[in-house]
Amino acid sequence: MNFLTYALMYTLIVSLPMLSSDPVSSSRVNVAYERLKADILANNMPAGFQAPEPEIAEAMGMSRTPVREALIRLQAEGLVELIPRRGARVLPIKLDDMRDIYDLLTLLEPHAAAAVAATNPTPETLGDVIRAMEDMEAALARDDLVGWAQADHRFHRALLQVQSNGRLSTFVKSLFDQAHRARMFTLRLRSKPVKSTQEHRAVLEAMLAGDAEAAHRLFSAHRTRTRDELLSLLTELGLRTL
Repeated sequence: MNFLTYALMYTLIVSLPMLSSDPVSSSRVNVAYERLKADILANNMPAGFQAPEPEIAEAMGMSRTPVREALIRLQAEGLVELIPRRGARVLPIKLDDMRDIYDLLTLLEPHAAAAVAATNPTPETLGDVIRAMEDMEAALARDDLVGWAQADHRFHRALLQVQSNGRLSTFVKSLFDQAHRARMFTLRLRSKPVKSTQEHRAVLEAMLAGDAEAAHRLFSAHRTRTRDELLSLLTELGLRTL
C-alpha cells in the first residue's frame, strides 16, 4: 500500500466520530498518540524500529489499551505498521513516496494560501502564521536549525488552520508529517535555509496584501524548489528509503 492510499484512508478515518465516549480513555489515547508521533517525526523512533506493543506501553509508563489505539491511528497515517504477534514497526520513507508527497503539497498548499489571501486577512487573523514567521527568522539569525524547522512546521500548519476547507487541512497535515521526517533527517545536510525563509516571508506578505495570485505563485515556486532540492539530495546520497 503506497503513502497516498494511507493518507486517503487517514482522511476518511479522522472524519468519523471517535468510538469511545469516555473522555478519560480518549485523553489517554491522545497522550499516547502525541508522544509516539513526536518520537517518530523527530526520528527518535527511526524507520525500521520495531517492538512489541507491551514493551512500547511499558516504556511509556502507560497501559496497553491507549497505546494500541494510538498505534492504530498512526498506522492509518502511514507512519507505522502493526504486525500480528510482532508488535509495531516504524515504516521507512521511500523516495518515490516523497515525490508523491511533494507533488501533492505543491498543488494543495498554494491553493490554501490563495484562498486565505482572497479573504483579505488582517494581521490578527494571521497571528499564528506571523509569529511562526518571526520565530523562523529569529532561529535562522542564531543558527538554530532545529528551532527553525519547528517554526517552519508551525507556519505551514497555522496557515491551514486559517483557511476554511477542513478536509484539505486534514489531508495536507498527514502529508506534512511524512515530509517532516525526511526534512529533519536532511536538515544539516542542506544549505542554511536563508532562501526558504525569504520565500515564506514573501508568501506571508502576499496574503496580508490580499493578493491571491501572488500568494499562489510564490508558494508554488517555493514548494517546487524545495522538492527538487530535497529529492536531488536524497538521490545523490543514494538513499532510496529513510
